[in-house]
Amino acid sequence: MNRTLLLFIAFIPLNSFGQALKIGELNSYKVFPAFLEPYKKGMELAVEELNSASAKFVELVVRDDGGTPGDAVRVAEELIARERVNLLMGTFASNVGLAVSNLAAQRKVLFLASEPLTDKIVWENGNRYTFRLRPSTYMQVAMLVPEAAKLKKKRWAIVYPNYEYGQSAAASFKKLLAQAQPGVEFVGEQAPALGKIDAGAVVQALADSKPDAIFSALFAADLQKFVREGNTRGLFRSTAVFNLLAGEPEYLDTLKDETPDGWWVTGYPWTEINTPEHRRFRDAYQKRWNDYPRQGSVVGYTAIYAAAEAARKAKSRDTEKLVEALKGLQMGTPFGAIQWRAVDHQSTMGAYVGQLAKKNGAGVMVNWRYADGAKFQPADEEIRKLRKE
Repeated sequence: MNRTLLLFIAFIPLNSFGQALKIGELNSYKVFPAFLEPYKKGMELAVEELNSASAKFVELVVRDDGGTPGDAVRVAEELIARERVNLLMGTFASNVGLAVSNLAAQRKVLFLASEPLTDKIVWENGNRYTFRLRPSTYMQVAMLVPEAAKLKKKRWAIVYPNYEYGQSAAASFKKLLAQAQPGVEFVGEQAPALGKIDAGAVVQALADSKPDAIFSALFAADLQKFVREGNTRGLFRSTAVFNLLAGEPEYLDTLKDETPDGWWVTGYPWTEINTPEHRRFRDAYQKRWNDYPRQGSVVGYTAIYAAAEAARKAKSRDTEKLVEALKGLQMGTPFGAIQWRAVDHQSTMGAYVGQLAKKNGAGVMVNWRYADGAKFQPADEEIRKLRKE
C-alpha cells in the first residue's frame, strides 16, 4: 500500500465539501489520566497537522465523560444536540464504550470507539454506526496465546478486573489456550473490582492455587499494586506470567524498577520501532510536546486521522456516507497500514508482543515483534453469527 509510506499527506483537497468536520470526543480524562493525557496530545497533534494542510479541516470538541456509562451517555447527547457534531469519538472503559455505542445506534450517529477493548462492541452488541480502532481483547489475547502454549504449562491461574474488559479477556484466554493446548487446567481465578484490588489477598489466593503460570488482565493502579505485592511475596519467582497491556509505557512508567522480568505482554516499545511511518510520528510528537509518545498518543493521533480519512473518502459530513466510507477503509498509521473491516467494523491495527525487562531502572520491552491485527481475527462466518447477521 503506497499510501502507507506517504503517511497522511494525501489529503488533497481536504475541505472541498464545505465546513470543518466536527468531532465530538468524550473520554475519562480524570479517571485514567496516565493513558488519556498522552491520548489527548496525540489528537491535538493530528488536528494541527490536518489544519495546517487545509483551512480548518477538523474541529475537535472534547468533554470528560465521568468514567461512568450514565455520565457518558449524557455527555454524548449534549455533543449531538448542542454542539451538533458530525460524529462521536473516544471512551476508555469497555462498559462506557458499550453505552455510547448503544446510544449511537439509537441516534444514528457515527461513533468511532478509539480505546475500549471489549469484543461486544463490534460483535454481540455491534451495530451499523460503531467502529473500533484498537485491537480488541480477543485479538490481544490471541497474540499472547501462542507464546503461552509453547511453555506447555498445565496449571493456570487467572486474575482480571471484574468488569466487561476483564471478563472478556479471561473468557477469551480460557477458550483460546484450551484450543491450543488441550488438557490445560485453570486452577484459580481472582476478579477484584476495577481500581479496588486487595493485592495482598489476591496474590495469596493465587499462590495457594499453586499455578504453573498466571494470566493477568490487570492494568493501571491495580497492576502496580499486584506487581509490588507479587514481587514481595515471591509469586513470580518461578511462575510464568502473561499480562495484557503491561508493556505500554503508561504502565511501565509507574512500575519503574519494580518491573518484573520475563513477563509476556502486549505493549509499545516506542524507542525501538524504526519504521519510516513510526519515526515520522515519533519525531513530530517529541518536537511538539517535548515528551515521548505513549500508546495513548498513537491511538488519539490515529483516531483523528481515521475520521479525516472517512470524510475525505466520503466527500461529505453526512453520517450515512461517513459510515459507508469507513467500511473497508485502508489507511496508514504510525504502526503501518490498517484496514477497517466491513464485516464487523474492527480495524486491523495490531500490537507489539514481547517480554518485560529492566534497563537503567526502568521497565522496557525486549524480544518484541509486531503482531498484525489482521491475522488475529475469527473467521468472518463466526463473526456474522455473533453479530446475528
